[in-house]
Amino acid sequence: MLVLFLNLAVAFAKIIYGTLSGALSMTADGYHSLFDGVSNIVGLIGSFIAARPPDKEHPYGHHKYETVASIFISLLLLYVGFEIFRNAFDRFLVRSVPEVTAISFLIILGTMCINYLVTHYEYRQGLSLKSQVLIADSLHTKSDIYVSLSVIVSLAAVRLGFPLLDPVIALLISLIIFRAGFRIMKESSKVLLDMSRLEEEEICRLALGVEGVLGCHKIRTRGGMGDIRIDMHVLVQPDMPLEEAHLIAHRVSKMLKAEYEDVTDVVVHLEPALPQGSNTKKTS
Repeated sequence: MLVLFLNLAVAFAKIIYGTLSGALSMTADGYHSLFDGVSNIVGLIGSFIAARPPDKEHPYGHHKYETVASIFISLLLLYVGFEIFRNAFDRFLVRSVPEVTAISFLIILGTMCINYLVTHYEYRQGLSLKSQVLIADSLHTKSDIYVSLSVIVSLAAVRLGFPLLDPVIALLISLIIFRAGFRIMKESSKVLLDMSRLEEEEICRLALGVEGVLGCHKIRTRGGMGDIRIDMHVLVQPDMPLEEAHLIAHRVSKMLKAEYEDVTDVVVHLEPALPQGSNTKKTS
């Protein structure tokens, strides 16, 4: 809630003063910060739902709700970037000179300090809690710092008699927002599309270190931060008792979970080790 309050305070300070002074770059930066508040709310909701344990309707858990929330954040980012781009383009058609005072610089510098503290806090919490939403939101808030730097340049240029740089900087801000939106969408799509998350060869190498494992193949991984799942086929001696083979599968699962802290589930399918070439794509 503290992060949400700070983001909203920063946003309204820039929007109100930017609108009153006519500084398009400051107003654009303010709406960018306002979106931080919206994304905080979306992130809180997504994290709350994702923390629920598995149930009958969701046997694999609710982690992807957090991923959906991240996608929603990226879409809002793209929309805000488009609106800022459109307003900046309109300024080229209708020229006006914004009013720049010492208060303008104080507001931007103050909000930069707040954004710096918020970014580091959110990122550390995201890593600690394995929260994809918090990390995505921290990356977005981090972009605010660079945006604010560009606004300072814009205000200085206006003060020196170059008002055209104000819409130019606003255009650059829109591109930064677009970039942040695409980065978040790209990372989130890896989870939704079940893209491979870990190296198959490394997993097999680790599995071969377990006594009794003669080979492995058909290794698949999917999931996201804090919830990566592995399923694989492990080859054992054909005449091995079922109880002993089951213990080997358990050891492989336990070892992989210990090696990869984000792995939450490992499904091991046992196969008898047949003569060389009989097992499809055997790795040994």
